[in-house]
Amino acid sequence: MKRYNFDEDHNMFRDSFRAFLQQEVVPHREEWREAGIVPREVYLKAGEMGFLIPQAPESLGGLAIDDFRFQQIISEEIGLCGETGFMPQLHSTIVAPYIMNNGSDFLKEKYIPKAITGEYILGVAMTEPDAGSDLAGMRATAVDNGDHYVLNGNKTYISNGICGDVFVVAARTDPTVPHAISLFVVEANWEGFKRGAHLKKMGMKSQDTAELFFDNVKVPKENLIGVEGQGFKYLMGGLAEERLICAIWNVGTAEYAFNLTKEFVQDRKVFGKPLSAMQNTQFKMAELRARLDMAIAYTDTLVANTNRGDHDSIGASQAKLLTSELLCDVADEGVQLHGGAGYMEEYPISQVFADARITRIFAGTSEIMKLIIARAIFSE
Repeated sequence: MKRYNFDEDHNMFRDSFRAFLQQEVVPHREEWREAGIVPREVYLKAGEMGFLIPQAPESLGGLAIDDFRFQQIISEEIGLCGETGFMPQLHSTIVAPYIMNNGSDFLKEKYIPKAITGEYILGVAMTEPDAGSDLAGMRATAVDNGDHYVLNGNKTYISNGICGDVFVVAARTDPTVPHAISLFVVEANWEGFKRGAHLKKMGMKSQDTAELFFDNVKVPKENLIGVEGQGFKYLMGGLAEERLICAIWNVGTAEYAFNLTKEFVQDRKVFGKPLSAMQNTQFKMAELRARLDMAIAYTDTLVANTNRGDHDSIGASQAKLLTSELLCDVADEGVQLHGGAGYMEEYPISQVFADARITRIFAGTSEIMKLIIARAIFSE
């Protein structure tokens, strides 16, 4: 599908980032999967090239690119090459904005410059064993103790949990109020901060995921993000872009899976003809192609609206819902059309299938997306 929303600067940026991925990421994918983690060096190299937090102001070391299309390109290209370990969009588009949009000048100046260079790898710690999408069920607490807060609790399923240096941590500051949550910037080297198990997962094996424990961690008052008790508002404010960037990555990865399958069915012979000559194959691929192009058009529209200042949380929820289902469908049909080969790990489509499943869960489950959309329908 021809796309008209990118100009020469965008295309040059895309070419540069794609070349970076092909040189620094794709050749190392298997060793990273075996290790269960991406090396720090790749973040440092990305930082040198200006690929981390490009929206940050020049005063902090960023490129001051106030155009969400550049972040869209990064997320798309990560998906288009099938990468699920090195996830700079988590670092740049999901975590960094909590500090940049709501944090004090002190927090921005202390943490953002080193996050731009890749010296600090960022993560966000919200999910708990008994509180995922239901943030009101959060149990971690941060108690005011004069010149600092005392943070206690544990988090689980935290991306960048092993390699991360700095985390945005959500905790209750008033246990009597369900949504009185505050956000803090916490350094992994502080006393009382402990990493738990390096969790083994169905897919996305090179994206390190861990439990985090906070045992009487002293958090300086200046490391509170924004206003105490307003963390829930900040989290909700960031979810539109988080879900949109997830949707963009879903579409890029679905395109990658589609291309893997297209190549396979053209090469595979069945009854003396290419599998692609079979009507069933053609119909399956035609349906997926139509859905892919519709998803691309919708996410492009949401990105354009974001650039106009319209952070559409309902639209982002719809995009996240439909693209995660689309990705899982493309991966599933891809495995089916590969036949027995699709079940073998040596074929990339099998890895896409395993990696894709989490997209219907993270950043809000498909059920939560439906609930948000339904509420919007019936509140009109």
